[in-house]
Amino acid sequence: MTSQANARRPQLHFARFEFKYQLPNDLRKEFERELAHFVEFDPFVAQTPHHQYFVRSLYFDDPAYSCYFDKVEGLKKRAKFRLRTYTQTPSPQTPQFLEIKGRHNQLVFKHRTPVAYTAPDNPLPDLLSVCNSSAVTQQFCFEYYRKHLKAAALIDYWRRPYISRYDPEFRLTFDAQIQASQSSGLAPELTDRTRRVLPGYTVMEVKFKRHIPAWFHRLIQAYQLTRKSISKICYGLEALELVEED
Repeated sequence: MTSQANARRPQLHFARFEFKYQLPNDLRKEFERELAHFVEFDPFVAQTPHHQYFVRSLYFDDPAYSCYFDKVEGLKKRAKFRLRTYTQTPSPQTPQFLEIKGRHNQLVFKHRTPVAYTAPDNPLPDLLSVCNSSAVTQQFCFEYYRKHLKAAALIDYWRRPYISRYDPEFRLTFDAQIQASQSSGLAPELTDRTRRVLPGYTVMEVKFKRHIPAWFHRLIQAYQLTRKSISKICYGLEALELVEED
């Protein structure tokens, strides 16, 4: 299955809980072996090499990096825009989506809409020109002019997704080889700065709508894992030295 196939049937809207954990890569391998008793590969990656797919997201923020600071300060109600695709070589044939992802108290929400192909070197004017009647694109246009949004950074990683054998709404993903680029589009130039993010670690995300199963609680306790507030774009902006760490 190609990377484009991963986006053929996108989930356009959801609201759920998301817990995140930071695992050293060596521990990740051991933890995945334990998980195999309870989960199976997402069907999208069951037949792919290494059972993973590529994710590329271009995040937007205002000149003051308000989205970054909203996250760092732990605001309970916040949102951010990103342009997402699933290939390292964007083209008119590859799907891409404009997304707004945010948090309301403990609940994480995401709304996305397919958008027409945008020129890799300057997506904002193209996005604005193809805005349709969807709520996501209308809100993006409104925020673009109100907050003077700009491309903040490009985040790449490889994702391995799992689904519980007993509850299809309980999902886990392992995101590795994370890197950030100071790029204005979905295809970074050779001259763009690129930095590794969390080298030596994998970000495990646990996604569910109602509760965490008992077997996962036992695994977390056995491996002494602790939830952590992790934002790839925040770590990426810090790695690129576009913002100052506290």
